[in-house]
Amino acid sequence: MERSQSAGGIVVGPDNKILLVKQSGNFLSYSLPKGHIEPGEDPLETAIREVFEEGGISQLEFVKSLGLYDRPNIYNPTETKTIFMFLFRTEQVELTSQDPDKDTQPFWATVERVKNLLTHPKDKEFYCSNLKEIRNFLPN
Repeated sequence: MERSQSAGGIVVGPDNKILLVKQSGNFLSYSLPKGHIEPGEDPLETAIREVFEEGGISQLEFVKSLGLYDRPNIYNPTETKTIFMFLFRTEQVELTSQDPDKDTQPFWATVERVKNLLTHPKDKEFYCSNLKEIRNFLPN
């Protein structure tokens, strides 16, 4: 079995919405922004890079680490990914994918809608396990 490492983030934006990425590659999927850790990068650097590449967010404030989890790669079930996740905040409203090679569309979704849209069950499980943390972070 192949193993890889990825990193990404839960980005809380304006109106307390969460950044999601719609991917139309081999099949339609919804995920939090994340991607493979490149040689020489640490997980936080990767997460910041991936949020920029997939969402175009350059004004990003790191809040905290949310830990990590393992799951099969959605495109290659023989590969297991370890995914490091971080919580971020931004006031940036406009989203634009920065990677012309990927068919991705970033958008803002409500905290509740995210859990219904996430495609991979392990992504959904991780997100839901952090809902209390996310909600505690949101202003009242």
